Amino acid sequence: MCVSVWGKVELTMNDNLEVYLGDPAEIPCHYSFTGVNEEPSFVIIQWFVVSKRSAGNGSRMRIFYSDINQQIVDNNTDYSGRIEVTSDQRGNTLLIHNVQLSDEKEFFCQVNGQEAGNAERKTHLRVFAPPEAPEIEGVPNGISVTNTMPSKVASCEVRNGFPKPNITWYKDNEPLMPQVGQVNVIILVTREPRGFYSVQSTLEYRILKEDKDSHFSCEVSFSVPGAIRTRMSQSINVTVHYPTAMMELWKDSPQGLVKEGDTVELRCQGDGNPPPIFIFSKEQSNSAVSEEPDTLLESRGDVLILPSVSRKDSGIYQCRVLDSAGQTEIKEEVTLTVHYLDPAVVVPKELEYMDKGENLVASCNALSSLKTVTMWYKLEGKQVGHGNTLHLNDATYETSGRYVCEVTVPSLPSLHTNGSVNIIVQGGPQLAGVEDEVQLEEVAGRTLNLSCEARGHPLPSITWSITGSQNWQEVMSKANDHITHSMVSVKINSDVSAICNASNNQGTEVEQHVFLIQHDPVEGSGVIIVVIILCLLLLAFLGSIVYFLHKKGKIPCGRSGKQEITKEKPTKDDIVVEMKNNPKNEDAVLLKAVNGEKKGPNDQMDDFSTLEN
Repeated sequence: MCVSVWGKVELTMNDNLEVYLGDPAEIPCHYSFTGVNEEPSFVIIQWFVVSKRSAGNGSRMRIFYSDINQQIVDNNTDYSGRIEVTSDQRGNTLLIHNVQLSDEKEFFCQVNGQEAGNAERKTHLRVFAPPEAPEIEGVPNGISVTNTMPSKVASCEVRNGFPKPNITWYKDNEPLMPQVGQVNVIILVTREPRGFYSVQSTLEYRILKEDKDSHFSCEVSFSVPGAIRTRMSQSINVTVHYPTAMMELWKDSPQGLVKEGDTVELRCQGDGNPPPIFIFSKEQSNSAVSEEPDTLLESRGDVLILPSVSRKDSGIYQCRVLDSAGQTEIKEEVTLTVHYLDPAVVVPKELEYMDKGENLVASCNALSSLKTVTMWYKLEGKQVGHGNTLHLNDATYETSGRYVCEVTVPSLPSLHTNGSVNIIVQGGPQLAGVEDEVQLEEVAGRTLNLSCEARGHPLPSITWSITGSQNWQEVMSKANDHITHSMVSVKINSDVSAICNASNNQGTEVEQHVFLIQHDPVEGSGVIIVVIILCLLLLAFLGSIVYFLHKKGKIPCGRSGKQEITKEKPTKDDIVVEMKNNPKNEDAVLLKAVNGEKKGPNDQMDDFSTLEN
């Protein structure tokens, strides 16, 4: 504030007044008279405006006039219709509506008190317009670390500010100051037609590889009434180009061990930016002693795909790149092992014939790159052995069948194979179900079903020889694998002898059954008693002869010289059925009798007349 004394008039005005663009501005002008007996009756008040120019003095222009009789706002000025002047006991105030940028001038207040003298003073009106938010833009292409001088990193622009705003650059929130050879800032200031300032700042910076993760931003600072404010732009990350210094090559898929038939993906990665063009190759197995170059492989960017690999794809694979200058080669390598399991080889092959009682050793082998486990199975997965060899000793007809060897790789379960051999045991017929003695009670007129079953290879044929009955017929004949099955239906009218004869080119097996007719127990009781007594006497006589011959050494003590006779006390209802076994084969199978009619009193023996299917 300044106080001026010109004559006997004192004026008081503010040196500066700060307002925002568009706001009203009030410029007070207080005056007083001193050294006079009374205030002058006629006072003239005038307001002038002076605009500063770039060169020379500004021109003064009156915008308001007032005396005791009138108040006039001068026409044809920038303030016609935009200003008002109010008066009070202290003086008057100039009010400017809707302040414009062009209003930043010096406003003079002049007071003329006639005999009291006159005086004038001024106020500098300052107008402020905050700029728009700063806009930052990075370079669209990357910046190479090989550049030895600062390169353009980004530009920052702020528009429509008044007075002129300032721009400061930051990297990772730290201000960047101009530095020769490292940081350079270029400023371009533009004055818009409406009087606003636009400022564009360009940052040039020498990029290092460490700056690939750095963020750059710009800050605009601008003046407002009574203060200075700032506004920060968004941060940007620039693309930094640098050559590859380190590489890595690995098997991306499949996970774990690789087997034949898999699709393998090898991936190569380097630390260069942008990612270089990778060159894949396979090292020749004899490259150490041959001048033949490695085999170049077609890849998809950083991935090499090997479909349906085989063991010949095993080896050392390389990935290499050239630096930006094309002078230094950087490479990395990985060893690929493709595991395999060849088909199982079984010895003997496919089909093998054995004689009964013979021994056989079968082997199963499969070439593999990994440790294998071999198991042998027969008949719906029943395990019969483990290891590469299978021992079949003392072969029987039950030994016949298909034997399967399963070869697996524990460390790679998806690798497995199998092979098989069909074993056929050949020999003479073997009748099934032979027993030493069968007791059946039958009556005349009944029909029995007799069953005979024989095993052997070649497949035996069965024939029947039946005496004592003319009324019989074969009702069923079938064969499967190594078994022949036959059934005859016999009507019992008298004592019957039934012989089953099974034969092939390896031999013959015979089974005989004798069926005795049951007589009336009342009428024939005396005869039965006599027969029993005679049988007992005959057995006693035969026993004495056998004992005598044994003592003389004529009969060796063995199985063939012994007979076991079982005797139970008969009752009047007992009927004895005699079964005679052919001594040719001690393992002969029981010939079974099956009767669908009503059985005798002793039902426990009727199981022998049941057909075995």
